[in-house]
Amino acid sequence: MSKKFHSVMLIDDNEIDNLINQKMIEASDIAEHIYTHTGAKSAIEFLKNISKLPEVSMSVLPEVIFLDIDMPLMDGFQFLDEFEKLSDQTRSKCKIVMLTSSINPQDVNKSKKYSYVKKYINKPLSQENLEKLDI
Repeated sequence: MSKKFHSVMLIDDNEIDNLINQKMIEASDIAEHIYTHTGAKSAIEFLKNISKLPEVSMSVLPEVIFLDIDMPLMDGFQFLDEFEKLSDQTRSKCKIVMLTSSINPQDVNKSKKYSYVKKYINKPLSQENLEKLDI
């Protein structure tokens, strides 16, 4: 693949899905670093903390965030609401891909209301999805 990201982030409460998706990203060789979070709360805290370090934030922040919708404590849409509160620099660098098992048309439509959501992909990630990832 021609475009390679410095880093991507997986946010999914299912550790097996995270592992499968991580392996797909590694096999496709699109990212140097993969951050994995099993909760949206820990992921948003990670992004908030990195944003406070301007000297490293641009090299550490993920260019792509693969976000699940259905998670306990904080779901994908709650994550997006919190994401909107982050710095302009963070929001402009991180592009979000909804990566979910939900085929609910309401979820698809709701995700389109967020300007940071660039794609909606059904789990699991595939080589084809990753090759077509032009965000």
